[in-house]
Amino acid sequence: MNRLLTIVSLLLLGLWLGGAIFFGAAVAPSLFAVLRDAGLGNPNELAGSIVTRLLRIINRSGFEISLFIIVTRFFTKRDERFGWRLAEMISLAIVAIMTAVSQWVISPKMLALRGAMSAPIDQVPHDDVRRVAFDSLHRYSVDVMGIALVAAFVSFVMISMASTRRPGASEDSMRRSDLS
Repeated sequence: MNRLLTIVSLLLLGLWLGGAIFFGAAVAPSLFAVLRDAGLGNPNELAGSIVTRLLRIINRSGFEISLFIIVTRFFTKRDERFGWRLAEMISLAIVAIMTAVSQWVISPKMLALRGAMSAPIDQVPHDDVRRVAFDSLHRYSVDVMGIALVAAFVSFVMISMASTRRPGASEDSMRRSDLS
């Protein structure tokens, strides 16, 4: 059962990592570029609306996946060194916290600012107080997602290393104790 949960954990974490990286590196920039090239009057507003919906999926799934892995690994992996388990749990908690902050703190503030603007964001001057606040929150959003990605990568590597390291080590110890 432990092996199956490790495989599921790695699969979910890997899927989230891949999706989040693809979203940030390809989907969002391409969406903004295509809509800007289409000559629309408000391409950033349209692209931002689509990105917001997609980011909701990425954030919620990252939050749920990291919590699932924290719970399953906390209750099933008792044979690891304490420091290793602690580092793994901290990195997974960082993923959960960062995706939660993005979803339930930063995104609502950005949506409220967009709603408070008298025109689509493309038509709001860059020195407008709401636009400045929006741009600042956007930078925080990117930073928070970057931290979540790094923490997820660290978690993925740690879980992978623990799953490949432990079986041989524990089998050797069991053989030695049987021989004694």
